Amino acid sequence: MEIITIVTHGEVKHLDSMDNNYIVHAGDVQVMSAGLGVLHSESNESTTEPLTLFQLWIQSKEYNIAPRYAQKSFDFQSVSNNLVPLVHSEKALVINQDAYILYGALDASVSHTYTLENKDHGVYIFVIDGTLLIDGEELTSRDALGISEASEVVIQAKSKSAFLVIEVPRE
Repeated sequence: MEIITIVTHGEVKHLDSMDNNYIVHAGDVQVMSAGLGVLHSESNESTTEPLTLFQLWIQSKEYNIAPRYAQKSFDFQSVSNNLVPLVHSEKALVINQDAYILYGALDASVSHTYTLENKDHGVYIFVIDGTLLIDGEELTSRDALGISEASEVVIQAKSKSAFLVIEVPRE
């Protein structure tokens, strides 16, 4: 599996059998390829502050590879009316799969057309905060929508919104 952790508030402590021992802060994205196998744990670094994160598990495209770990900081607060690649083969962190993960933030009444990287992929849009209108469907905080057999998706913000775009192979 390819494990992607996106921390939006707080800090998570990561330990694994590859001798990685890191604090993943708000705005950080961590990718780990489990490969041949890895033991790992995550826990809230604070005993008083809440932790909010998203952890995505995506099937690897190759098996029996060495485990791998990488981490990168992003400034989610500065994203405005744009999508920022978090996981991408050329522009951000890399995983062992033909998948793309982007963080988006749009102000009310702003639209963005997302063009899929691959026509054979599907896209999953998850609303972190706010309200989006996608293909006639209104999505609010913590709602999601999966779309297949499309080459692009128009994302319209009905209120100030933050969201994830996750593009993965359909098979």
